[in-house]
Amino acid sequence: MSASLGNPPANPWYRERWPWLLMAGPAIVVVAGLYTAWLAVTHEDGLVADDYYKQGLAINQEIRRDSAAAALDLRAQLVFADARVRVLLSGRAVLPGELTLTLVHPTRAGLDRKAVLTKKGEGWYEGLLPAVAPGRWHVVLEDGARNWRLTGDWIAGEQASLRLAAAPPARTRR
Repeated sequence: MSASLGNPPANPWYRERWPWLLMAGPAIVVVAGLYTAWLAVTHEDGLVADDYYKQGLAINQEIRRDSAAAALDLRAQLVFADARVRVLLSGRAVLPGELTLTLVHPTRAGLDRKAVLTKKGEGWYEGLLPAVAPGRWHVVLEDGARNWRLTGDWIAGEQASLRLAAAPPARTRR
């Protein structure tokens, strides 16, 4: 009798497009949430430090090392080529037998690189440099005893050399 009224037979719900369209939004959110959870579990939080308080206290030691480099009037010219780095170091200090060069990535600690540079001549040091990604790097050059350090910024892929000079200690105004 209902066929005589002109009503088409009702399809089951899964044959209609509106339920699927309404379920698509929550389904996408669930998939995105699972993907985000997977990212959080499998990737390290590079910017978060477990010992941030100790690092804050260590800043005074770093300032002392910068002041020591300024007192010795240390300057360095770094040349990057062929997976090697060469350094010409000058100043009023007795030059050490080896230097440590650390390239610190600004946002990802896992990409940091370290190279030990050996003395090749009066003021000349050389060592192998692990491959670095193009971009900005913070450079730290220090003696083996960690008494002084020189710092600067280097753009890998754009700059073949870098000059580092000890900055005089900042004076506070009163």
